[in-house]
Amino acid sequence: MSTKLTVLVFIGNYLPGFKAGGPIRTLVNMVDQLGDEFDFWIVTSDRDLGDAAPYPHLEVNTWIRCGKANVFYRSPGSAGWRMLNEKLDGMHIDLIYMNSLFSVVDTLRPLILRRFGRITKAPVLLAPRGELSSGALQLKSFKKRFFLRVALLLNLFDKITFQASSEHEGNDIRRELGDMEVLIASDLSEQSSSLLYSSVEKGAGTSLRAVFLSRISPKKNLLGALEILKNVNSSIIFDIYGVIEDKGYWSRCKKLIETLPSNVAVNFQGSVRPDEVNRILSRYDFFFFPTLGENYGHVIREALSAGLPILISDQTPWRDLAAKNAGADLSLQAPHDFAAWIEAFANMEAEQRNSMRRAANALGNNSEKEASDRVANRNMLYSAAGVSVLA
Repeated sequence: MSTKLTVLVFIGNYLPGFKAGGPIRTLVNMVDQLGDEFDFWIVTSDRDLGDAAPYPHLEVNTWIRCGKANVFYRSPGSAGWRMLNEKLDGMHIDLIYMNSLFSVVDTLRPLILRRFGRITKAPVLLAPRGELSSGALQLKSFKKRFFLRVALLLNLFDKITFQASSEHEGNDIRRELGDMEVLIASDLSEQSSSLLYSSVEKGAGTSLRAVFLSRISPKKNLLGALEILKNVNSSIIFDIYGVIEDKGYWSRCKKLIETLPSNVAVNFQGSVRPDEVNRILSRYDFFFFPTLGENYGHVIREALSAGLPILISDQTPWRDLAAKNAGADLSLQAPHDFAAWIEAFANMEAEQRNSMRRAANALGNNSEKEASDRVANRNMLYSAAGVSVLA
């Protein structure tokens, strides 16, 4: 009989999916690094984000083994939930772990079922994944505020523990939800031993190569990046990688691209599988990502690990980058500061850029922080389950 803590996880998408980005990678890394100590049972969709068809060759509505976890690929509609309820009946669960705040399917429905005794009333750990940042709440604000109001009226968050990836996100949670129990544990990153890093040979006078890699959606603020590039005078090639999550938003981006000056060349390169990210990022001079808000930002850490200086907003945990010689984290209220940084970077000689690449690489490959984050996540799971942390 297993003595592991049993964790029932609800997440919108999981392996072999990749289009949902960070949340999948966060959970994959947790399972890989903590799966020898915790027994993970993951409930997820039977298809990738935005796909009409399910994954081929995967059995649905039953538990199957995936790495160090058991996964239930739930089909859409009531049939999938009915089969899940049957599989969960009589199963001992120590902790329920949810990976979104605003998901009707993967958070609201399980919380309501739990509230009325339809599924186990095990303790709940809920990770908003940056959804309560001020930038994220600006998007579809009315619906989100209504959701929060209903959830609070129904006491759906009663006796629930929240995960914050940083003190900043913890403050966001308390600001929006009141005096909730919050545990701080940064998202786990991929272990860095195999990540590429290369130096550059070209400096001032050559076209900059900038890269944006993320989902194409309002929160990631590609439109803001393109607006900033309108005010850049240096020659720059800007390559965009990512899944088009919001087609209307992408149409607005394409219209703006058509108005950019001739010194700015923009290329859409399509989506990227996780195992290709590091190799692709290592080709560029800097990573440009003025996001509206990230609770962690896996792609930011990957860019750093690949030796890219990063130009991002101040709405992520990656702060004080200028002092660390690894880039800049700037206010979205000052777009001209972004353009000024790009101009200054364009005028740097190769050795200056290489110095920044070395600093970025060191910041992205911090083995001591990786070990500390694993301990924090381990302790968080035990604490949220109401179990004394084991030595």
